[in-house]
Amino acid sequence: MGPRWPIIQPTAKSRRRKTKTPSRSEGVSNHKEQSLATKMVQPRFVRPSPSSPSSGTGEPNSSNLYVANCGPAVGLSHDAIAAVFSAFGEVKGVYPADESGVRVIVSFADPFSAKSALEALSGRPCPDLDGRTLHIRYSVLQLPSQTQVNECVPVSLSDSDLNIPGLFLLPDFVTAEEEQQLLAAVDTQPWIDLAKRRVQHYGYEFCYGTRNVDTKNRLGELPPFVSPILQRISLFPNLDYDPASLNLDQLTVNEYPCGVGLSPHIDTHSAFEDCIFSLSLGGPCIMEFRRYSASTWKAASTTTDDDEKQDSSTCIKKALYLPPRSMLLLSGEARYAWNHYIPHHKIDKVKDKVIRRSPRRVSFTLRKVRNHPCRCEFPQYCDSQQQT
Repeated sequence: MGPRWPIIQPTAKSRRRKTKTPSRSEGVSNHKEQSLATKMVQPRFVRPSPSSPSSGTGEPNSSNLYVANCGPAVGLSHDAIAAVFSAFGEVKGVYPADESGVRVIVSFADPFSAKSALEALSGRPCPDLDGRTLHIRYSVLQLPSQTQVNECVPVSLSDSDLNIPGLFLLPDFVTAEEEQQLLAAVDTQPWIDLAKRRVQHYGYEFCYGTRNVDTKNRLGELPPFVSPILQRISLFPNLDYDPASLNLDQLTVNEYPCGVGLSPHIDTHSAFEDCIFSLSLGGPCIMEFRRYSASTWKAASTTTDDDEKQDSSTCIKKALYLPPRSMLLLSGEARYAWNHYIPHHKIDKVKDKVIRRSPRRVSFTLRKVRNHPCRCEFPQYCDSQQQT
């Protein structure tokens, strides 16, 4: 559940002082968050306690303001917002209020500056912030628990930074023109609606109820539009296999609307062979990898497409930025022992940038259906070996 915000109304109106605002970034995807807003663990802000001083007594409630209707998602950088609010006093920081990208927390050095800003700016258009009408309330800082601190996962830009055996990422695996051709091709085919996303299956249908495939029910050959991808996969530089032996025969196309991710899971060992390829099209995302101990890991649910309620506080977590048109290979340990997961976010923080997810991201996942029990080196995660 997200933070709850105060409902205290401003008690007076004052004239807003003019201030010069720095030019905002041309595109949100390229916007750099400056030191003012860059923190690995973002502060959490909540509703003030009823016992705290109220603005009705003439005393400000807090030095922190919750500001709605501005942020990186509408092209307003945190620094631009800070420049406007600094006309009322020293601004210590501007932080995302949530993952929407259109609500922020402005933290002042003292509560009287916050009070002045609230009374001057709330409920009226702000010319220095593209004329947007700001909706402002008080908020107070809640220190993060150790669990919240542990939840923060730095995002890597390179597969080598993760140091997960068997994981490889190739940027620009297809060109922008090929990307559009592939998206156009799948849009001519029928989609299957799931709870939050749409899918297409080729070769064999993946059954979400059993998290497996029916090897006796083949749908046919893979579609012609993936032939160039298959040919290029054979040239993948990190393959430990003879490319001719891959013989990938199953394709799942996933369409993710903005804000929709994928629950943590390991692809069922008995369903697919070693190499799993995933091509990202239409937009970027963050993929998180989790390694659980044998005592805490459990297989993904067969009854839901939502996030698992599995305790993630004791697992090893690593995260990788998947740019559009990149190809990810999971093999060996990365395929058999690490859960992969796409957080349900609308914006992602990557190094010093805030990247808004595109309205649509499509992935092509290519696999080889397994026709025999799995005998991998990770029996604690293997359904074939758990049954014997």
